[in-house]
Amino acid sequence: MLKNILLFSIAILGIQSSLFAQERILERANQKYNEYSFSPAIDIYKKVLEKGYESPDLLKKLGNAYYFNGKYEDAAPIYEQLVEKYDSVITPDYLFRYAQTLKTLGEYQKSNIIMSRFVDATDQSGDGKTKVFDYLAKIEENSGRYDIEQFQYNSKYSDFAPAFYEDGLIFSSDRDTGNFARYRHTWNSKDFLDLFSVIEDESSNASVVKVQGDVNTRLHESTSIVTKDGSTMYFTRNNFLDGKKYKDGNGTTRLKIYQATLVDGEWIDITELPFNGDSYSIAHPALSPDEKILYFASDMPGTLGGSDIFKVQIIGDGTFGTPVNLGKTINTEARETFPFVAQEDVLYFASDGHPGLGGLDVFATKIAFDEYDQPIVNLGKPINTKYDDFSFIIDESKEGYFASNRLDGMGEDDIYGFVENDPIQLECLQDVTGTVRDRISNEILVGATVKIINEENNEVSSTITDSKGQYSLNLDCNKGNFVRALMEGYVPSEEYLSKSYGKPQIVDFYLERDVVSGGFGDDLAKLLQLSTIYFDLNKYDIRPDAEIEIQKVIVAMEKYPSLKIKVNAHTDSRGNDAYNLWLSQQRAEATVGYMINKGISADRLGGEGFGEEKLLNECGNGVPCSKEKHQLNRRSEFIILE
Repeated sequence: MLKNILLFSIAILGIQSSLFAQERILERANQKYNEYSFSPAIDIYKKVLEKGYESPDLLKKLGNAYYFNGKYEDAAPIYEQLVEKYDSVITPDYLFRYAQTLKTLGEYQKSNIIMSRFVDATDQSGDGKTKVFDYLAKIEENSGRYDIEQFQYNSKYSDFAPAFYEDGLIFSSDRDTGNFARYRHTWNSKDFLDLFSVIEDESSNASVVKVQGDVNTRLHESTSIVTKDGSTMYFTRNNFLDGKKYKDGNGTTRLKIYQATLVDGEWIDITELPFNGDSYSIAHPALSPDEKILYFASDMPGTLGGSDIFKVQIIGDGTFGTPVNLGKTINTEARETFPFVAQEDVLYFASDGHPGLGGLDVFATKIAFDEYDQPIVNLGKPINTKYDDFSFIIDESKEGYFASNRLDGMGEDDIYGFVENDPIQLECLQDVTGTVRDRISNEILVGATVKIINEENNEVSSTITDSKGQYSLNLDCNKGNFVRALMEGYVPSEEYLSKSYGKPQIVDFYLERDVVSGGFGDDLAKLLQLSTIYFDLNKYDIRPDAEIEIQKVIVAMEKYPSLKIKVNAHTDSRGNDAYNLWLSQQRAEATVGYMINKGISADRLGGEGFGEEKLLNECGNGVPCSKEKHQLNRRSEFIILE
């Protein structure tokens, strides 16, 4: 018995020891994962999984380690296992990543099924599926517009992030392994990246050399942009300055954007931009055509997904504005990165959050007038594939470069040159809003119809005005359009809007009546929906608010020359009857006199005072009433005579 107990105890200790060892291994792997050292973490997680120790946390981290390292083929079965076995504990972002990996493998039908679950979990409006599932046809529509070829200076290493510089390029590469092999970049176990330039001599012979000066260090330098005058470079680097490396609270060395100045052929005076931070990354600088705005990618506070695209104003003298997120039209719950702005105010960027073919795809959108709400367009094949396609740049001649890790390349990532033969027609939606009113009375017209008519005189869309007389439509601003307002009893009116970059427009309409649809004895004020013309107590001079309303009557009489009216003036019951009759007559004559002075012929006008004979409420002699109720009786009416 004692022997059996001893053997049992040893067995238990052995199991506990094994479990403790696995926990130590996982702890070490988790530390590497939290430091973004995905390759060491992958090795450890795989071994633990092979030994039969499985948990949702382990599958999440292993799947993510593959996914964020671009190893989608390895990530897919891990995510599949996670989704099928641990559905109740996963969050929507894992559904999204699984759907993306399936697209990368070309399994679009299965990807759509998973993406449908993602939309159900995240989209509250109910229209998300429409946006997700018609994307393949649109991508096919945009495909075939580019001729591409391998960049002749690619290597068997990673070459990406091309940037125009003089007559050549600056790009990022880890090809120089001889000097820096001991400094491993543990994100993907590759050597650290440096910036290289392709320089042509007078004989058009080109060579690839390291960017000269203080830009390259023993850590990462990658994406860059140079100003048009060639004097300033913005570039991405690990958090490293003056020989010191800085880390965040988790021990991770983040990315920052730095600025360099060209002096005697060397990039010196390295300074970091003031909106960098030690606890988040900022990378991939791009400049607006006027070089007043710097665009970049970041996971700083306020980011919607894994990384977003931001902008910041360049004020000058080393000062910048406050970074601004470009918003939910461009940025998603996933990754948006590698921005580039072309001369015609088109923003190109890479994303795995917008519908694509798999991995990172290149997208474009118009950003004129500082607006970031235009439709996002996938550039299609052959720019995009089921692999990662990114760091797209294009010049005014419609030639450019991008990078991809597609299988036909020489190295891990390769640069490709292209010519754009048939520019993609970017969608341009212009918001048009406004109010429809009666031209004479200025009153709102509820239920008026507003239409968009194209240049072929075909109706594109229409709406009706709401309870405030307001409407809202959008039109295709790649073409000219007419905005037309119609209302029964009114003459239609329209305004032409020429093609534009999509700046929102306000178009208000003031419709004219086709006839004055009243007859003998009707009150013109009611027909024109005028505000009541009031007088102050014991006074008959025209108040400023009354003057505005009388002007509307004058406009009506100018428009309809046969119109004749009689001004009936009234008082409240306060004061004696004879005085009120006299006062009302003065008010009628004052109103008629005002209109004659404004050009209306006297033979078209008449006036009569009725005193307190025709009160509108119960406020007769001796009845206590408020000032407001008494004022209702101090009024003028415009009765149609002919």
